[in-house]
Amino acid sequence: MAVTLETIKKAKETIEHSIKRTPLIECPTLEKELGGKVLFKLENLQKTGSFKLRGALNRIANLTEEEKKKGVIASSAGNHAQGIALGATAQGIKSTIVMPETAPIAKVAATKGYGAEVVLCGSVYDDAFAKACEIQKETGAIFLHPFDDDYVISGQGTIGLEILEDAIDIDTVLVPIGGGGILAGIATAIKSINPSVRIIGVESANAASMTEALAKGECCEVCATPTIADGIAVKKVGCKTLELVKQYVDEVVTVTEDEIARAILFLMEKSKVVAEGAGATPLAAILAGKVECKGKKTCAVVSGGNIDVNLIERVLNRALINAGRRYEFKVKVHDRFGETEKLLNLITQNRANILFITQSMYNVELGITMQEVTLVIECSDMAHRDAVKAKIIEAGYDIH
Repeated sequence: MAVTLETIKKAKETIEHSIKRTPLIECPTLEKELGGKVLFKLENLQKTGSFKLRGALNRIANLTEEEKKKGVIASSAGNHAQGIALGATAQGIKSTIVMPETAPIAKVAATKGYGAEVVLCGSVYDDAFAKACEIQKETGAIFLHPFDDDYVISGQGTIGLEILEDAIDIDTVLVPIGGGGILAGIATAIKSINPSVRIIGVESANAASMTEALAKGECCEVCATPTIADGIAVKKVGCKTLELVKQYVDEVVTVTEDEIARAILFLMEKSKVVAEGAGATPLAAILAGKVECKGKKTCAVVSGGNIDVNLIERVLNRALINAGRRYEFKVKVHDRFGETEKLLNLITQNRANILFITQSMYNVELGITMQEVTLVIECSDMAHRDAVKAKIIEAGYDIH
């Protein structure tokens, strides 16, 4: 079997009654900023919170009765895991999922909740994959690959069909890249129908496995470092997906951790959309100016929303700091009555909110009659932050 428009259409018939047809929404804020329409394909609203359900259900639907009796095993960073667990349990099939020890707690709990046995191993997807292969040899269970599988790729390709049905005049589609399954599927579907649509893959700079594979012309392993886009932290792309990407994808770009954090904040604040790191990468590329959107209609696929709640505060805090909306600094004040109050009044008069304050006289570099005040303030934007800083300096304080 090879992935074609026909296999993708067949996948759509197979799974359409088991998945949610996710909406394609406009973003007026970006249209004003960029001079072009930007649409979000909200796969974060899919059952299990991720596009992965599509490929998982299509793969399970094509198991033989003999294979079903053996049970299934899969490796996953979390989203494929939930799809396999849900699909297998619905058909009475035993499922075992191997996930990295770094997988978000929410994804692990959800996978168990859908009925799978979960094994934790390693720090990234590739470690979990190796462990799953070991267990598969021992048990004889059927291994269901999360991305390098024709049925899985075809299932993910159904997203492309929906995009064209809802926005026939789309110019550009941006898709996250992990192992390459969703990118290969969407690109095959869209390019087979309308070759003029530009397909751009987006991956984390910390795990740029597709960029490296395309540069070398073959599958190869990269040294991946931790990323908030845990769903696409893959050291080595699939061989099947790579060939489809070579054939159908126009460009691949990478985004940094700060760019991803900014996109997560933007989606949450401006569009009321909760996205995990992987799902925010297409928008990250747009906000960072790595994709030309002026005068075009662009679709960013928000592939998933299963972000760990424990990570949200860290991500948003980082994005707010980078935007100048949170600022930490230290100043020295005289250790006498009313001096700190003067500083606080100056800050509040300039409409900045004080989030944190502490005073200390235990720095040996301080004069005997001085104290060091550490503050974290909240501002409306970078210009406001700089204006507040200027007023503090103007009042005679030395900011560190």
